[in-house]
Formats: sequence, C-alpha cells, structure tokens
Amino acid sequence: MSDTNASNDHTEFHRLWWHSRRGMLELDVLLLPFLEEAYRDLEPDDQARYKKLLSCEDTDMFEWFMQRSRPEDPDLQRIVDIILNRVQPD
Repeated sequence: MSDTNASNDHTEFHRLWWHSRRGMLELDVLLLPFLEEAYRDLEPDDQARYKKLLSCEDTDMFEWFMQRSRPEDPDLQRIVDIILNRVQPD
C-alpha cells in the first residue's frame, strides 16, 4: 500500500511540476524552485492554495509576483505572499 501512495505522490508532484512550468521566465524562476524546495513542507491547506494558484492566468500571476496588484481571493493572496516571502525575506 505504501508503494502505491509513494507512486501517487510522485505522479501528483510530477503533474504539479508540469503545471508550474508557465513558459514565462519570470514565473518559471519563482514557481519551479518553490515547488521543488518548499511545496512538500507546506501545510495541506497551503498545498491546496498552490494548486489553486496554478489555475490562474499567467498575466495575473505576473502582476501579483511583481507586486503591481494583489489577488482579491484571500487564499491566493496567502500563497502569493508565501512564495514572495521565500524569495524576498524581510
């Protein structure tokens, strides 16, 4: 059973990795390292927020990460803040 869970986790992570590749360099350099280095350590609610973020438009994400605007959805704002704090610690 644990082999099946490990396989499912690997498949899910691989799927997230492909969805994190956006084709916009500014997003790729934020999302891919975040996924590889920090995603697994997130609380389940924050992992769900990251998945929700991946359903957003690239142009919106670009604006949020460049801090030109903020998501209206508090869940999205939380994950954007987590990612930004990781690359721009206080």
